[in-house]
Amino acid sequence: MRTATYVYCLAQSARKPASAGAPAGLPGASTPVVTEVGDRVWLVHADVPLEEYGESSLADRIKDLEWVSRVAVAHESVVEHFAGLRGTTVIPMKLFTMFSSIARAVSDVRKRRRELVDVFTRLSGCEEWGIRVLRTDVKMANARRVAAARPATGAAFLAARKQARDDAREALVAAATAAEGAYRSLARISREHRRRSGESPGVVAPLLDAAFLVPLRSRARFESAAEKAARTIAATGAAMTLTGPWPPYNFVAPGSQEMS
Repeated sequence: MRTATYVYCLAQSARKPASAGAPAGLPGASTPVVTEVGDRVWLVHADVPLEEYGESSLADRIKDLEWVSRVAVAHESVVEHFAGLRGTTVIPMKLFTMFSSIARAVSDVRKRRRELVDVFTRLSGCEEWGIRVLRTDVKMANARRVAAARPATGAAFLAARKQARDDAREALVAAATAAEGAYRSLARISREHRRRSGESPGVVAPLLDAAFLVPLRSRARFESAAEKAARTIAATGAAMTLTGPWPPYNFVAPGSQEMS
């Protein structure tokens, strides 16, 4: 059976990261293993069958969202295992990062040594957290309120509708202001931070979708600040969701992640 080398992540550690207890990984793949690259850098990888993960097969399989979801969860579970090891910093790879052989993978990483040192330095001792702020449907709520009030005259009805529009506009401004305040306050605690974009068609864009690279020593302070921000945002009628910690996918330099 012909195979390719699938890379989950790069790991920097003084000792070989333990693969014992690691998740099984991708469907159809071999057990994840660790190979030394040099300079305390290790490759976490597995063999995948080309029959399933080859270019021609993959072109059809990625149309199956359920299958892609299973692969993504399996990929993430392996990365999280190694990211959770003490004294280990990981650079997570994108889904479906593959090489023709382990020798090719090691060679490629060694060519990027200087770049990778900088990335590992930035990520060392940190984890990624995310926040997402969504506004509630104030317009619909106000429309129901106007309908329930049953104004006695046409003029009163129009006045009530205008008031509902004004209330909705003010609520949106208040929520956007609170979201921006949350971003600024959490950014001050983070080593790096960035806004995310790329909503799917037909999906209401959030007021804020952001990622933060947070030093481990600042986790409690960050979570406390996030809870405070969430309460402030809730008071405006919007809602904030906090997620994490995650491997730092949003803070890996693009050049160090594009591998082939």
